[in-house]
Amino acid sequence: MTTAQRDETHAPGRYADVNGVHLYHETHGEGRPMILLHGGLCSGEMFAPILPALTARHRVILVDLQGHGRTADVDRPLDMALMADDVAALIDHLGLDRPDVVGFSLGGGVALHTGFRHPEKVGRLVAASAHIRRDAVYPELLAQQGQVGAAAAEYMKDTPMYELYQRVAPRPEDFPRLLDKIGEAMRKDFDLTEQVRALRVPTLVVAADADMAPPSHFVEVFGLLDGGRRDGGWTGEGRPAGGHALAILPGLTHYDIDQSPLFTAVTLDFLDRGR
Repeated sequence: MTTAQRDETHAPGRYADVNGVHLYHETHGEGRPMILLHGGLCSGEMFAPILPALTARHRVILVDLQGHGRTADVDRPLDMALMADDVAALIDHLGLDRPDVVGFSLGGGVALHTGFRHPEKVGRLVAASAHIRRDAVYPELLAQQGQVGAAAAEYMKDTPMYELYQRVAPRPEDFPRLLDKIGEAMRKDFDLTEQVRALRVPTLVVAADADMAPPSHFVEVFGLLDGGRRDGGWTGEGRPAGGHALAILPGLTHYDIDQSPLFTAVTLDFLDRGR
């Protein structure tokens, strides 16, 4: 039996073959479906601290994106647009009717791209700690990201990311390759301004007040969605016409926002309000 076969036998979830990717996903809870997307070098396991609160009101589908967790890498770049196509194909595979899509960091970017490329498949969208321009990130972090690659694998052996990968990945030996691909992706310039401006899926923009990009960047993203341009009005008549919202969460960083009860609270409020 191969490593991948052993992993698939003992994994608590299931696999879907979409776009050439053997995509791992788990389903928890009952209610309106929510697809939940993890950050880079992580997996759906990262949401364990907040999963009980989410599943109390929603059917949560945790997805391990290409090359992460229990989903093996394939011969293509780590591209958020391609991973968004995987999410859309999974929605079809599971027969879901416009589930909400919630993502953090890398997963937040994938969630946004799902809304850009497949708006007819998405109910509401939450993008947490997902900047829309590379130059929005603090310069010192950009310099660190520029050093990410296979050569860093040896130095990461004491990290939770390495431990997770060795424990669940179908091919644990692929970790240096994943670092190479993530490093290459982070070094590419991008600007999603026009895609955000055209977004028609009701979207909650979430960030920590000490995130990888300054709060002003996420206010800028909200502005592209017609937010922050006028008084909201007594009955909300001045809020963005598309149903968009912004939450800057206090006392948090990029490295703990995903496990915060505040993130859970604003996400559930946005997804459930008016339904």
